[in-house]
Amino acid sequence: MNNIIVYIESDGGKIADISLELLTKGRALANTLKCNVEALLIGGEEVSQLSGELFCYGADKVHIAQDRELKEYRTLPYSSIAIELFKKEEPQIALFGATTIGRDLAPRVSSALKSGLTADCTSLEIGDHTEPRSGKVFKNLLYQIRPAFGGNIIATIINPENRPQIATVREGVMKREVLQKSKEGEISYIDVNSIIKPEDLVVKILKREIQEQKIDIKSAQVIVSGGFGVGSKENFQLLHQLAELLGGEVGASRAAVDAGFAHHARQVGQTGVTVRPKLYIAAGISGQIQHAAGMSQSSIIISINSDPAAPIHQIADYAIVGEIEEVIPKIIKSYKQNSK
Repeated sequence: MNNIIVYIESDGGKIADISLELLTKGRALANTLKCNVEALLIGGEEVSQLSGELFCYGADKVHIAQDRELKEYRTLPYSSIAIELFKKEEPQIALFGATTIGRDLAPRVSSALKSGLTADCTSLEIGDHTEPRSGKVFKNLLYQIRPAFGGNIIATIINPENRPQIATVREGVMKREVLQKSKEGEISYIDVNSIIKPEDLVVKILKREIQEQKIDIKSAQVIVSGGFGVGSKENFQLLHQLAELLGGEVGASRAAVDAGFAHHARQVGQTGVTVRPKLYIAAGISGQIQHAAGMSQSSIIISINSDPAAPIHQIADYAIVGEIEEVIPKIIKSYKQNSK
């Protein structure tokens, strides 16, 4: 009881990256709270084969619900299983990915349990809270941190009274890390037949059509990102040329996306994607906190901006003061001349 439970997403025999990120973070939170981390894994008849990887990422116990009816995600049976498990285990914290599935499943669980839910968190911490009027002190609460008002402020949300404290977390904002080599741990099999009712299976999946995402900057090791300072959609072609030369992807700030310079899938920052490439080149980006939060953990950051006082220069490893139209072509030319 009062442990942390992480909902695990899987598809095609592979665990989703966001679930492993949440297990890593859950392990850190559990160490602070001195409790265990448990994982909830729902899927087809062979889903139990994934449990070993979950132990490597910090799970102490894995709850497995497997049945051929659960091979593909459906709202009603999955939520019935999660709700029943949470009632039994009474976790103090429950974490879901802010994915299509997580955004569907977590609110149903929260509503059934009359618990609080904070969506799209970018950070999770443990801390205390004192009520201003009563002076009542709440210990070891989950600080659920997320951008609000269009990313203009950072809100810290707490749930002092109700349990579990439920949060959905954006993909990429937490570090994914193998914490132990052992693939052994406690496994608990859920009796699916005793939970799922006939009405939970009224929806049938007749066919699945999956289209691969054409733009994927999350896994890119090199990102050349542009801001409003690039000036135009045409000037963004310079960034595409450099990214192609370096074997990377093109990113963009929110201002550049809003201006129509780049597709929304390329947006980096609190309201976009969080990235950790080996090399991040920021061209024409001012470096406000909303953007910096999505790329500040890059291994090497190179800033290119005509304003010497631009905040981006303060977090960059190498800062170049100059016009995009002049600097980028010189980088391309020099790279071609000096690369093997």
